[in-house]
Amino acid sequence: MTTFRISPAVAADFPDSLIAVVTATGLRGHEPWPATTTAVEELERQLADASWAPADESDPRIEAWHTAYRSFGTNPRRTRPSVDALGRRLAKKGALPRINAAVDSYNVVSVRHGLPAGAFDLDHVTGDVEIRHADGGETFTPLGEPDTVENPRPGEVVYADTTGVLTRHWNHRDAHRTRVTHDSTHVAFILETLHAGRDGHLLTTSAAELQELLAPHATRTTVDYLGPGADA
Repeated sequence: MTTFRISPAVAADFPDSLIAVVTATGLRGHEPWPATTTAVEELERQLADASWAPADESDPRIEAWHTAYRSFGTNPRRTRPSVDALGRRLAKKGALPRINAAVDSYNVVSVRHGLPAGAFDLDHVTGDVEIRHADGGETFTPLGEPDTVENPRPGEVVYADTTGVLTRHWNHRDAHRTRVTHDSTHVAFILETLHAGRDGHLLTTSAAELQELLAPHATRTTVDYLGPGADA
């Protein structure tokens, strides 16, 4: 069983961080997911009729991630937090990308609540996963670029397992190795906040919504919470 943890150094830098880990086992990605389709279409309709808009960088939820990125040397206007980039794309195009049902599920929950989200195919994760500062010697292959190898900068916050880096810039981009596809059956979905005291209710609501979308298409789903000093 894969354990997720936050390193002591990252916990010290971001003491109010809280992460929901929604794990789905026996996921069936090839069947129709009508609730996810409806959720995506409804959010796009709300955007079109101006009854809702995605959070932008003036929103405290996004601003917090910009501040975090700058703290470890990343320019968040060039390399944007995932939820910021997704919201900007949605606002510009009027539609969310359609990847596959599992990815579409966490994307719609992420942008609706203004919280970064991601996922790892646990069958391709080696050992446990730690959120830590990169030492500069790790390797990372970006999603969709299987022939590219990058080295995160020392001090950059990453998710990493025993083989390499699974995300760069904390949540900017996922790795190709652990990408979620239609064939993925054992997946850990991640939702994050840097301010649990302020936005913890959004995190728990988001985790429940994501679990509700996943549960009809999985044998089992669980939700665990990861904070400084606590593994998930």
